[in-house]
Formats: sequence, C-alpha cells, structure tokens
Amino acid sequence: MNPASSPIAPVNTTSGAVSGVPHPHGSAYLSIPFAAPPVGANRFLAPQPRAPWSGVRACDAYGPTPQRRPFGVVTTIPEPSIPGDDTLSLSVFTPAGGEPDAGLPVFVWIHGGGYFAGSPASPWYDGRSFARDGVVTVVISYRLGFDGFGWIDGAPLNRGVLDQIAALEWVRDNISGFGGDPARVTIAGQSAGGGSVLTLLASPAAEGLFSAVISHSGAVGSLTAPEAEAIGRRFAEELGIEPTLAGWRSVDETQILDSQNEFNQVPDAAGWASTPAELIDAIRARPIESMGLAFAPVIDDETVRAPSKTMTAGHSARIPLLIGTTRDEFSFETAGTAETGSAALERTITDLARAGIGESEIAQYRREVERIGVQFATSQLVTAQMFRAPAAGIAALRAAHGAGDRTWLYDFAHPSAITGLASHCHELPFAWDVLDAEGVSAVLGDAPQTLADEVHDVWVRFITHGTTGWASVADNAAGARVFGASGGYDRQAYAFEHALLGDAR
Repeated sequence: MNPASSPIAPVNTTSGAVSGVPHPHGSAYLSIPFAAPPVGANRFLAPQPRAPWSGVRACDAYGPTPQRRPFGVVTTIPEPSIPGDDTLSLSVFTPAGGEPDAGLPVFVWIHGGGYFAGSPASPWYDGRSFARDGVVTVVISYRLGFDGFGWIDGAPLNRGVLDQIAALEWVRDNISGFGGDPARVTIAGQSAGGGSVLTLLASPAAEGLFSAVISHSGAVGSLTAPEAEAIGRRFAEELGIEPTLAGWRSVDETQILDSQNEFNQVPDAAGWASTPAELIDAIRARPIESMGLAFAPVIDDETVRAPSKTMTAGHSARIPLLIGTTRDEFSFETAGTAETGSAALERTITDLARAGIGESEIAQYRREVERIGVQFATSQLVTAQMFRAPAAGIAALRAAHGAGDRTWLYDFAHPSAITGLASHCHELPFAWDVLDAEGVSAVLGDAPQTLADEVHDVWVRFITHGTTGWASVADNAAGARVFGASGGYDRQAYAFEHALLGDAR
C-alpha cells in the first residue's frame, strides 16, 4: 500500500485528533493508538487507557507491531514486523464521502498467526475494496505469544483478548467520527483471528460490542487456567526466574522471544496422533476444538468461557455467524509428518470404516485425497481435525440450540495455480479483493478476479445485512456455499466432517 503523503481533514477521537492520508476509494488512518504502550509499568497488565495527546496526530504510516520479529524466512502472508513500543493500535479505512455519523457498516479484522505471530500491517489487509463498497474497515493489533497469553502470578490472564476487547471499545466510542455505525460492527478474523472472534462471541466481556461474526479457518481452544499456570511455571523455571510479575519484568523481550517457541509448538501429526484411528478419536473427544497452543486464550470463566457452553446461549445465539474453511488447510504443511502413499490411504479408509463412517462419506474422503495426491493420505485428515471438523461442529452446535437460522457455512475450494491446493490463508486475497497485493501471485499464481468478486460480494452482503443468500445450517447442517471448484451450494460439503464428529456433534 502506498498512500499519498498529503494529509486529510482530522477526525476527533477520545484520545485526540488524528489525520490520515488519501487512499484508493477513501482515506486511511494508520496505527491509531487505542491503549497505552504495554511497556514499563504497563508490561503484562491489562490494556491501560491512552493518555490524550495535544494537537493533531499524523496517522499516515504503519507504526510498531506486537510481532517483534518475522516468524520465518518466508510466510504465506507478508507480515511486517515494525519496532517500537506503541504496539496497541488500529488502522481505519474509510469510504469516500464517509462523513461523521454516516451510519456505514463496520468490518473489524483480527489477524491470525497462531497467537504468537502475524501483523496488522500486512498488505493483504488493505481496506480499499471494502471502502469502495461502502464499508468502514478497522484492522486491530493485540499482544502475541507469552506477552499476550502466558500465565504470570499477579498478572491478568488473556491479555491479548483484553487488547481485542479494548480495541472494540475504541470502535464503539469513536467509529462514528469515521462514518461508521457502532451498532453495525462485524468482527472477523482468520486462523488465530478466526478463533479469536469465536472466543469473543462466547465472552460476556465482549457483549454488545459487535453484531455479526465471520470466522475464517478458526477453531476455539480448550486451555484451562491450571494448564496455563503449569506452562507458565515451567517456562519461568527454564529462564531461572520466579513466575511472578516482578520476575517476568526482570527478563527482557529478546530472552522471551528466544525461548517461547519451544513451549508453544503445535505437536506434529506423528507426535500427537500417529494413526488415523487416533485422529478420529481426537476429533470426537474435542468436537469444536483444534489442537491446543501453549500461549492462546485460556478458559478463566471471566473473559474467556468454554465456548461449547456459552456460544449457543444468550447474546451469542442471537449473533449471525458466517464460518468456514479452505478445502485443504494444513494438508501440505503436515504431509511430511503423516503417513503417505496408497497403502496409507487404504489404512485410513479401513480406520474410517471401523469408526462407523458411512460408505458415501468414505468415498468423499477418497475423492478428496485422490484429487490432491496420495502423499496427503493422512494429512487431509489432519486438516479435518484442525479446522474443518471444528467449523462443522460449531455450526451443528448452534443449529442444535436454535441458532442455526443465523449460521452459515462456506467451503473455499479454489486450488492455487502454484500448489494445486486450497490451503490455509488462500481465501484471504479473494475475501479482501486484493489480488494485486504484494505476495499474492507468489502464493496463488494467476488468480481469477471473477472469484474475488464473488467472495468479496458475499462478505460485503453479510457485513451490511447479516445474511448470505444461501441456506443456513438450520435447513441443512452439512451444506455450504462452495467458492471455486464446482461452485454453488453443496448440500454435502461438510458431510464427511459431520460423519467424523459422530455423536459428538
């Protein structure tokens, strides 16, 4: 993104006036602080109020990010790491003519990255296409890794979730000045961001801060406070400190970053479920939950409650939810850790049959594996465990508790011209309609603009009206709108995942 350098008219916020820059189809206000810098006396605390500034703050470039260093040499999404202390900020993209109190729908985005990586400054999260279509877009930051989610004696749990709630409170209090309607806020996110919006959907602390939810490839976790405490104590012991607020403040950021990954690795397929039968057992034991991360939202019965108990009750049940996944998600990433080849496929089929999966659903699984290659014989089942079964399970849970008519499934099936798979993150440039953004062609190859138009138009419709235009899960629990492949509405899109869930759904 290359916004022009000339400033535009300031907007008053609760902390002071901000100026932005002209941007395609409107204006951009980049990295507006919504809380005080989480350093010094504020380190490891809940987000603290931002001290007002005098004059007009120029918000014409992205500022510091909670991601302090790149996650890897190459990532699917370009994710800049920008140094500095003022990391709790958000960016607002407003449509041309979005005058104060214009009452436009608002789209709030929470990035992914496993709760320990990711950047709100990614060019894939440029709100220009939403601005073109009359939507105010807000992209927020939140603390990551141990900083945002690690247990510390004397510090609040779920600091990253509290950051997200503080950002939503800022939206409630300020978005009308940018033309948005605080009563028409859709929260959305992908991967960890998709899990975050499901966590917020179940959180009493976030009630009233949004009116609709879109979850891309999101699944909720099940980390309990005692489990988080055990991890925090073990991590403190590794660093030779007391697990207290004072102890952790004696450790600099670099030491934590150097050490936290060994406590936060997702177990590979061979390590936590070495056979298809074990994968099936894992799915049925945790029907709406994905594999746990050490530093992620923790069930504390205050900010974060068990979603299986609260996502279908009270205000949560009244919120429209659009939820879905890509067809192949983590199949490529886990292919090297799972069984492969024709023999592995036949063993998988045998275990599926022993688990009571019906012939038609087994045939569906065989077709999916043969579509992408037998090297993914078991890893396609890992994709089901991590993302697709939880999405289907959440939709089924809502349907079973009277919220099915406000729940819709999608299935992104367009294969990358580079890999031949519809993998994790691949739907994002289509939903945001930014196929020309940095890094997209390297991941997707020659991507069809017609599909971007189709996906983006659905997102705009949902953000604007809270509906999708296809059957809800109340009408058909396994049905979903398919983007790519054959397209249209497929009544059996998630039939295999429903069969995997069995009586657990």
